[in-house]
Amino acid sequence: MKTSIYLLSLTARRCTRTGDGQKVLPGLFDEVVLNGQAYDASPAARSGFSLDLTEKRLVQMEDKAPVWMTELEKIEAKANGIRFFDISSNWRSTGTYPTPTSYTLVTSVIKSLSTERPRTLLEKFSSFRTRRTPKIYPPLEGQESQKWLLSQIQRITVETASPELQELITIYEFPHPWGQHTIIARINGSSPVEDGIVVVGAHQDSTNMWPFLPAPGADDDGSGTVTILESYRALLAAGFTPKRSVEFHWYSAEEGGLLGSQAVAKSYETEGIQVYAMSQFDMTAWVKAGTQEEIGVITDYVDPLLTTFNKELIDAYLSVPYVETKCGYACSDHRIDISPEFSFDHMLEFSKLAVAFVIELAGWETA
Repeated sequence: MKTSIYLLSLTARRCTRTGDGQKVLPGLFDEVVLNGQAYDASPAARSGFSLDLTEKRLVQMEDKAPVWMTELEKIEAKANGIRFFDISSNWRSTGTYPTPTSYTLVTSVIKSLSTERPRTLLEKFSSFRTRRTPKIYPPLEGQESQKWLLSQIQRITVETASPELQELITIYEFPHPWGQHTIIARINGSSPVEDGIVVVGAHQDSTNMWPFLPAPGADDDGSGTVTILESYRALLAAGFTPKRSVEFHWYSAEEGGLLGSQAVAKSYETEGIQVYAMSQFDMTAWVKAGTQEEIGVITDYVDPLLTTFNKELIDAYLSVPYVETKCGYACSDHRIDISPEFSFDHMLEFSKLAVAFVIELAGWETA
């Protein structure tokens, strides 16, 4: 019985010839059939070669986001005339991520999540005529909205966290020359060795296509802003003390070209601050009318291993499934108001995800 592998498309098939039929097999093969031409690929023919055809490589094709494919899929792509760069050696991974195991701890926190507090906060946050970035897009409402958001984060921390937990928390403005500052709330971890922080983020600014028009930004990204704030509150209320340090970021000037987050990332790189994992929450309220409610998981320009981990969290802790989607390079959107398609229950699912993300990756010093 001869086992063959057919290279006909970007999905390779290992087959056993049994009469006129073919059976897909996961194992080794004796020949390669490329465009109808058979080649000897028996163990003797492959002697001296140590290439693992199942090894995953990060590949960049023209005008496309990097994708993971096996060495076998690379060979097949080449056979089909597809050009690419193997950029695996340039990809900096933060390492592997665990399988979700903290079910009891995570579910104890997500039970305390609410839709009422985010609703109240968002009503005020979207009442600013605009949250555009001052000095980039005058007037100064964007600075006023940032100061209000900072005051709410400080208030929630004082009202919710125990005195002992407050000793571990630092809340500060990351300054920007345009006047609207990024806000960072850090919960220091108990680990004596800083092996990378866990970051949950959203952007606080808003925009309209024309700078002089109103931009209340209820969904983009008022929804993400209050979604992660509710997760932060629930963690504090539960007395969460992480092993690995955790930071919540509310970025300035995303709509101006990801300016705030770029500045933070550049500063962290300069200071040698390692980020173990980061998850961004943008537009968490919208459910298109007539469609199934789903959690959109971005698959382009992201860490594939961390994306897989997020999918596992959704399967383990959320009430709705995920769907893969793409955002595009430096993507953004401009939905600006609360509509019938705006769902606080949908936002709640994202708050669950943020809680699970933090607990599973940062750990909990429960003793």
